[in-house]
Parts: sequence; structure tokens; C-alpha cells
Amino acid sequence: MAIDLSDYEKGAKYDGDYDADLAALQERLSRVLVSHIVYKKSSIIVCEGWDAAGKGGAIQRITTGWDPRAFKVWPISAPNAEERARHFLWRFWNRLPGKGDIGIFDRSWYGRVLVERVEELTPGPEWRRGYDEINEFEAQQHFNGAAIVKLFFHVTQETQDKRLEARLDHPWKRWKVTAEDFRNRSRREAYLDAYHDMFARTDTRWAPWTVIDGNNKKAARIVALTAVAEALEAAVPMKAPRADPEVEQIAAVVFGKDG
Repeated sequence: MAIDLSDYEKGAKYDGDYDADLAALQERLSRVLVSHIVYKKSSIIVCEGWDAAGKGGAIQRITTGWDPRAFKVWPISAPNAEERARHFLWRFWNRLPGKGDIGIFDRSWYGRVLVERVEELTPGPEWRRGYDEINEFEAQQHFNGAAIVKLFFHVTQETQDKRLEARLDHPWKRWKVTAEDFRNRSRREAYLDAYHDMFARTDTRWAPWTVIDGNNKKAARIVALTAVAEALEAAVPMKAPRADPEVEQIAAVVFGKDG
């Protein structure tokens, strides 16, 4: 079925025990990361969406309790001069996770068909070609053994405005708000068109999109963490690894259990 963002604007409150359910999801995710490390698997989590839609808060809660040696969060901004001199996917190839790691992209290669399209930073033939290039790029990662989870955080204009205003009123959060946020806001219809085309062209069987109704933060976080946990649990072995036999033998001697 085609993805329609208007289906994700209810903003319903979370009716469960948020703290308990969040903790349980984070425990599941901690085991998921261990499985990546032990079984040498790699995964890619892509987070896209509107400004102030909750990407950062969700990423913080996904990674709570994770060993920092086995994951990396990449905040993606405009490419620098060196990156602009190469194919647009070059800088993302250099950030892909290795075996045993998880890479999280706070914005991603989808900038090619979103901001570069809307802001007219890239000629039409080039960003249009980006759909096929992105699909092929993601297929390469999938068939190389990496799981791909793509989350899109959606909020209404009303919710976004409230959050931007609240950030500006908060002395320790106002730094997050930039003139670019308001420029993007003024082009909402153009971005909606770009998102519609992005979903239609890149919602593939190997890298499907999951849309998050971000209008209620707690509910959105539970949905986002559940989507990541379910996708990655299906992609990596979730059997608890046994201890190294050599370590077991050493421990048996140390602890007086050697027979």
C-alpha cells in the first residue's frame, strides 16, 4: 500500500506503562547489539523526518545502554568541498558499519531526493537518478548481509510550530533552532511532494520505510524502538552465546570447579 503521511497524524497518547515498556525495549535492544558483536553482523538505521519531529530523542533512547565501541551515530549535514567533488554516496560508503557494528544515520543519503531537490541544489536529472542509485546502494548493503531499518518521523505543522517555539523559549535548547528550520517550514508543500515520491520510489522489500506518528513523543518513541527491535531481532541470531570454551576451562580452575 502507498504511504500517506496524513494517516500518521493522530498523536494518540501512549496508554501503556511508558517507563516500564521503554526499559523493556531498551533491554531487548541491548541484547540485539550483543548479537551483532558476537555474530559479526552489521545493521544500518536511517532516521529521516521533519525538524523537531523527534528523531534525536528516539536515537538517544535506542542507544541507551549500548556499548559505544559497537555503534556510531552519524549526524548528516551539508557535504563539504571534498564530498561535493565526488559522487553523493561516497561520504556514506565511508560511514557504513563494519561487521559487528550498527550505524545510525540522523538524516542520510535521502537528502539527494529531498533537500537537494526542494532547495534546487542539484539539477533535476541528477536528483531524479538518485532514486535508482539509492535503491541499488541499499540493495548492495542488504545482499552483503546488513539489515536496513528506515524510520520517518512525521508531525503536523501545528506540532512542529509548538516544538520550535518551545525550543526557542528554553535557554538550553534554543541552540537547536536555525534559520534553516524556518526555511524548510516555509516549503512544507514542496517537501510533502518530495516525501511522497521518496516513499513511492524507495519503499523496497529489502529496505522498507516505517512511518512514525511523532505528534506524541512517548508513543512515537515506543513505536520507533519497537520497529528497530523487531527488525533487528529478525536479522541477527538471538540465541545467547555460550562462553568461550578456553575461558570456561580457565574459570573452572580459578573457581575450583575443574572436576
